[in-house]
Amino acid sequence: MKKFFIAAILVCAMLFNAATTFAKPAQDKDTIYQVALLQSLTLGYFDGSVTVKELKMHGDTGIGTFEGLDGEMIVLDGVVYRANQACKVNVVADKVLVPFSNVTFFEKDFAVKLRNLTDKNAFESALNAQLDKHGINNFYMVKVHGDFAEILVRSEQGQVEPYPTLVQALQATQNEVTRQNISGTLVGLYCPAFMSSLNSTGWHFHFVSDDKKFGGHVLDLHLADGEAQFDKTSAFRMILPKKENFQALNFDVDLKEDIRKAEQDSYQGGK
Repeated sequence: MKKFFIAAILVCAMLFNAATTFAKPAQDKDTIYQVALLQSLTLGYFDGSVTVKELKMHGDTGIGTFEGLDGEMIVLDGVVYRANQACKVNVVADKVLVPFSNVTFFEKDFAVKLRNLTDKNAFESALNAQLDKHGINNFYMVKVHGDFAEILVRSEQGQVEPYPTLVQALQATQNEVTRQNISGTLVGLYCPAFMSSLNSTGWHFHFVSDDKKFGGHVLDLHLADGEAQFDKTSAFRMILPKKENFQALNFDVDLKEDIRKAEQDSYQGGK
């Protein structure tokens, strides 16, 4: 009888170990997950590396774009939105491919109220004041819900092969739209200075309105009133494209000015 009980205990232990081994892994809630590099996107590598469905397994909040540079991505509360060239927003199907993105499972670490920040520089300064307190060498995902007296966003038309560079695509197809007195959520990523070879350093913002009809990459803004929630993140994971054409890219070039143009430049002055 004693041997029977010992054998039964061993079997139970083996079953428990097997169950835990094959159980679905817990969500990693303290990692910025990046698809490819902003530098590869800048060079014109617009091929998708993961699907939207796969991307959502790694985060519920973030920013990015879609295969062919087909619009601006806003990930909010687990939903992936696309702002098309007209800056009109729709929910994206799981099968759509993603060439570049940053997402995380958002957990608020701290928050700050914001009022009457009349341009993007003032807005970033207010956010940076919080980073000075909490550490400038971490990653941060931020969600800012508020009332915007004015916001200028852009999006672009999807490209076909052979792809141009990112700046060439934006110069040819970037559409800029200004809205006044609009409420919505701005999703932003902060990358520390040491990330200069893998992404843009500092802040990168995308916006989606409360009615989920309008959005895009933020070029300028006037925030009347809102709250910024910060997720301070200490880990980073990047997945590289598996296609052979990725190996042909030359990263031994200075892309800082191209990235600055892609992040900041206005080609139409808004409309």
